[in-house]
Amino acid sequence: MNLRFVEAFYWVVSLKSVSRAAEKLCITQSAMSSRIAALEEELGVLLLDRRDKQFRLTVAGLRFFTHAQRLLALHREIKVEMGAGAPQRAVSLRIGVIESVLHSWLIEWVQHTRSTNPNFELELTVETTPVLVDQIRRGALDLAFAALPTSGENLRSRALPAMEMVFVGHRALHRKRRYALADLAALELLTFQRGSQPHVALLDLFREAGLQPLRVHAISSISAMVQLVEGGIGVATLPLAAVQRLSDRLPLKPLKCEATLPPLPVHASYRDDPTSVVASGVLDAVFDFIRAPLNHRKNR
Repeated sequence: MNLRFVEAFYWVVSLKSVSRAAEKLCITQSAMSSRIAALEEELGVLLLDRRDKQFRLTVAGLRFFTHAQRLLALHREIKVEMGAGAPQRAVSLRIGVIESVLHSWLIEWVQHTRSTNPNFELELTVETTPVLVDQIRRGALDLAFAALPTSGENLRSRALPAMEMVFVGHRALHRKRRYALADLAALELLTFQRGSQPHVALLDLFREAGLQPLRVHAISSISAMVQLVEGGIGVATLPLAAVQRLSDRLPLKPLKCEATLPPLPVHASYRDDPTSVVASGVLDAVFDFIRAPLNHRKNR
């Protein structure tokens, strides 16, 4: 039995789409259909119900899916066991991140990963949380770091340490030693897109204090927020880790404030893959990296 055909069937069922499975395996849709047809011919049964456009498994297809998972998992275990001591293989991964991750620890992690695995190949997507969640569900990404977990069949999520959020101003324009919430309410404020966790948290903070901010701008890009602050247009709410990286070359500074912004949650999501442990292995490496002290990271 050709395991490439079994793998094709597994991803068609997991993603509930021939076209998405073809994209996942980097083959054409016609090639994917041919693999499924060849597998059906070998087994002597129909695995997919093709009577209408709605995706549906036959009874035989449902039964074979369980066997397919076992076959692929066993094949993976054999490769791991028999490949001990083999040369390091190239690792290619489709990763999606929100901008807060990009501007905090991602670049340092990629640098560290490339130093330990020069063959590491990255396909990076930077998007908002709703887009990343959808792409993980559709199989367009192998691993996503977003503000919300992804739920669904064969999908897994793990919470990473939340990011500390701070008010950020221009070093030359915002010189008070400490800002009251009423002081900030009198300024123009910049935060993430409407409905996002930072946007909702900021409005709740002022609402609970009985204050009405002058104006709150919803901005989907950290780069845009930073440029607006640099141009003297308001105070932004940003992850402290991002500000620390950016303030080395830009006139930004975290503002001391009597009120504390809620931290930004970060969740890593990926799909179980019986053919590979790359995504879960990379996630373990990410956890080890971001939990390491900053000075230890730099010396790695």
